[in-house]
Amino acid sequence: MGWKETAEPVLTRMPSVRQPEGHIPFRRKLGWTLGVLVLYFFLTNVTLYGLGGQGGDLFGRFRSILAGQAGSVLQLGIGPIVTASIVLQLLGGANLLGLDTNDPRDQVLYQGLQKFLVLVMICITGLPMVFAGNYLPASQQVAASLGIGIGGVKWLLFAQIFVGAILVLFMDEVISKWGVGSGIGLFIIAGVSQSLIGGFFGGDGFFSSWLDIITGAIEVSPLTSEGIQTLLFGQGELIALFTTLLIFVVVVYAESVRVEIPLSHARVKGARGRFPVKLIYASVLPMILVRALQANIQFLGRILNSQVGLPAWLGVYSSGQPVGGLFYYLAPINSPEQWLGASQAAWQVALRIGVDLTFMVIGGAIFAIFWVETADMGPEATAKQIQNSGMQIPGFRQNPGVIEKVMERYIPQVTVIGGALVGVLAVGANMMGTIGAVSGTGLLLTVSITYKLYEEIAEEQLMEMHPMMRQMFG
Repeated sequence: MGWKETAEPVLTRMPSVRQPEGHIPFRRKLGWTLGVLVLYFFLTNVTLYGLGGQGGDLFGRFRSILAGQAGSVLQLGIGPIVTASIVLQLLGGANLLGLDTNDPRDQVLYQGLQKFLVLVMICITGLPMVFAGNYLPASQQVAASLGIGIGGVKWLLFAQIFVGAILVLFMDEVISKWGVGSGIGLFIIAGVSQSLIGGFFGGDGFFSSWLDIITGAIEVSPLTSEGIQTLLFGQGELIALFTTLLIFVVVVYAESVRVEIPLSHARVKGARGRFPVKLIYASVLPMILVRALQANIQFLGRILNSQVGLPAWLGVYSSGQPVGGLFYYLAPINSPEQWLGASQAAWQVALRIGVDLTFMVIGGAIFAIFWVETADMGPEATAKQIQNSGMQIPGFRQNPGVIEKVMERYIPQVTVIGGALVGVLAVGANMMGTIGAVSGTGLLLTVSITYKLYEEIAEEQLMEMHPMMRQMFG
């Protein structure tokens, strides 16, 4: 008996959001999306009951990517979902699962396995946060008032972040089935946009700082090296502003660069279209997987250092941050201060930048390939979709094998190039800094996801106006 037969009774009974029957009107989709978004913002402001003060944030600069809020019921954010996706993609890429996603039975098993892995990741990530170190300290007062002791309050804290992570899982599923876009993308947009607005308009934000500079409240001499550094990297944040605007322009431009394969309808004369193979074909979502993998590596290092201590060659920590050893070189560059004003030797900083760049470029390309295959965006799946829609490539026989060969000329190469390019952009943006300290990767994800959300909304509105097109293209 294989693992599928053994696990099937459990995996097929995993709770799930009901699949809608038939077409959902665009207004209703928009209503579900906005409703879930309001619920997300509400939950990020629900403080954990029994929390005794503010502990350290294990995720640190990865917080904007993982779309959670430290000290709230959404402490874990989308971390468990993304980590479970990494495990599934690696197992699927090595063909260890033996699941055919085109088979309805295997689809149910795959979704059930993903939910089960999310539960496992919630425990693996949440338990050390509560019980190891001082990351989520328990309140002595709550322990005394409830009469359950510090250990009981810690289990109460874990129960709250467990429920919060489950809510994120089902909110993501609601948006995927009943709303517009994906919940993971929407939560990243919400978190990063919040930080970005605060970075521009907050009390210590960009405009407030420049008002103080202009009025003389902050004394800056642009003729000295110290003054120039203050304007560029300090309170002036000119480099951060330039990087933020540059990311917007580059991502929008990269989304518009594409190879368009002409299509014609086999039965409807004159009906023509184009299949776009974009430069960032796999989108920037695989970057979440790469950064989440880095976040988990750093999470492991901090937990091990706080519990058992680490030898110097493995990791040296100061204020919870690696400053030497292997974990230092595996930590990504998150701000200009980490390489311009670093206390380490120049070769150490250069090695850390090189490791980060290599990790992001190779990881971005690998996860982009996995993403394309698991999301049914590969040459074979795309050829079947074009065939099923009744379209064909002019000058070629209407055969899935023929269409697949044409797609193989473009999709694999563009996927690797796009994944590597996004990795380079993410590292460069992190090194230069961004407004609101949202991290280059977070900003990159936000701009790209927002652009794709705009395209999806435009497509939904087009299908609402022309129902025949919905029937033709499914």
